[in-house]
Amino acid sequence: MENYIYKLEMKVRDYECDIQGVVNNANYQHYLEYARHEFLEYIGGSFSQMHNQGFDLMVSKITLEYKRPLRGGDRFVVCINTCRKGAKLIFLQDIYNLADGALMLKGEIDVICLKDGRLTRGEVFDEMFKDFMAKNNA
Repeated sequence: MENYIYKLEMKVRDYECDIQGVVNNANYQHYLEYARHEFLEYIGGSFSQMHNQGFDLMVSKITLEYKRPLRGGDRFVVCINTCRKGAKLIFLQDIYNLADGALMLKGEIDVICLKDGRLTRGEVFDEMFKDFMAKNNA
């Protein structure tokens, strides 16, 4: 497992599995989104607070590579790194099975920011990360 700026441990719930006994593919997106929301809180942000200030973060593209399936009861960790690409904030998210450390999924999620309904250049991302990066690079 490489270095990540944030990690969130979770457990597969039985109802997230399909008839084959593996996690339904749509649930991986739920795991990734939940981890992004938790990460935002971790760095001192809040989606509702941002919305109330006129900022809306929205996913513009998702690319997922399924490596191995998770099964009911599996414990796993969602790992996050980020980078900027123009107006976008790119979330590089990987899921690992905690039992054996196997990579289960690689994800790349592009996020944009609207201010009062208009696309921004992404400067809000720099502001969001300023304190977090200063604290972690000290």
